[in-house]
Amino acid sequence: MPVRHGIFITETAQGARPIVEVATAVVGLVATGPDADEDLFPLDTPVLIGDIRAAIAVAGETGTLPAALAAIYDQCSPILIVVRVAETVDPEDQDDAVIGTIAGGAYTGIQALLAAEGATGVRPRILGAPGLDTAPVFGALGIAAQKLNGMAYGYCTGATSVSEALVYAEDFALREQMLFWPGTSAENGPADLIARVLGMRARIDETVGWHKTISNVVVNGITGLATPVFFDLQDASTDAGLLNDGPITTVIRKDGYRFWGNRTRSPDPMYAFESAVRTSQVLRDSIANGLLWAVDQPLTEGLIKAMIETINADFDAKIAQGRLIGGRARYDRDLNPAVNLAAGKLALIWDFTPCAPMEELNGTQQITDIYYADFGRNLG
Repeated sequence: MPVRHGIFITETAQGARPIVEVATAVVGLVATGPDADEDLFPLDTPVLIGDIRAAIAVAGETGTLPAALAAIYDQCSPILIVVRVAETVDPEDQDDAVIGTIAGGAYTGIQALLAAEGATGVRPRILGAPGLDTAPVFGALGIAAQKLNGMAYGYCTGATSVSEALVYAEDFALREQMLFWPGTSAENGPADLIARVLGMRARIDETVGWHKTISNVVVNGITGLATPVFFDLQDASTDAGLLNDGPITTVIRKDGYRFWGNRTRSPDPMYAFESAVRTSQVLRDSIANGLLWAVDQPLTEGLIKAMIETINADFDAKIAQGRLIGGRARYDRDLNPAVNLAAGKLALIWDFTPCAPMEELNGTQQITDIYYADFGRNLG
C-alpha cells in the first residue's frame, strides 16, 4: 500500500429521493392511412408525434388515421404514439393486421405499441383503435394495456340498441378496458366517438389529473348521437342508467355532450372505477422507477428507511394535491426472514386509497311548516 498522507473524503448520499411521476397523457393510436406520408407513418412502426397539427397535415384523406387525429385534436394536443397498419379488404384480414404479431423480433399492429418505449422513449398509456376495434381487436388492446400499465378504450361494435350493447360488453372483463356506446352522428360515428374518448382522456390528465374519471366533462366537437340516449339526472331507470349498470360509458346531452360513466370492465369491485385502476398504475410505475437508485445498494437499515421515506413522501405529496385519499409504506419483519435478507431479497409493503368519483348523490327533501313560526313578526 502506498503511503497516503492527508484527508481523503468519500462522498455518499443518504435519505429519501423524489419520485418523478410517470407521464400518463400519452395516446397509443392504431390506425389505417393508405395515403398517409410513409416517411412519417411507416407501416407497423411506433412513431412519436409531438405536433399533432403537423401530423394531420400529412395523414392523408383516407383510412381511420386523419379523422382520428382531427377528433383527438378537438380535445387537446397530446403526445401520441401512432402505429399505422395496412388497410385490407377482408374484415378478418383487417383484424389480423390491427392485432399484429411478434415474429422474428418484429412487432406489428397493436403489438408494436409494446415496443414503443424502447423505440421512442415514451410509453403509450391511453390505447385505442377507432373504427377498427372489433371484439378481437379490443381483446388484444386490453392485453396490451395490461402489459403497458395503461387503459384500452373501445366501442360496442355492431350494437344498434342498448340491449345489444349490454350483450356485447359481456365478453370483456379486464380492469384495463372501458367500453362506450353509442357513436356520434358523424359519418364515422363509432370511430369518431372513440377518438374523442382518447383525446378527452389525455385532456383530463393534462388539466386535472389521472385521478379524475372521464365522466361528466363537456366533449368538444360532438354535434349529435347516432342513437338517442334517454337520460334523467334523477332517475336511474333510463338508457344511460342501464348502460352505466352494464357497465358501459355512454354519452348524454346536458349543457353540451358529455361522457357519462366511471366504470371499467373489472369484476373486482376494488377496481370498478377508472380512477382506481389508473391510480394503481401510476403508483406502481412511479414507485418502481423512483426506487431504481436503491437496487444493488448495500442492504442496510438505512437503505430501507430511505426507501420507505421516499415512498411515503410521494404519498404525502399526492394526498396534499388531492390525487390520493391516503397511502403508507412500511417494513414487515415477518415478510423478511434473515435467510431472504442475506440473499439480497427485501420485501416492502404499501397500501393506498384512491379517489372514488362521487357517482351517486342522495338528498332528502322535506316539506315543513316550521318556517311559518315567526311569520308576520315584521308586519306591524
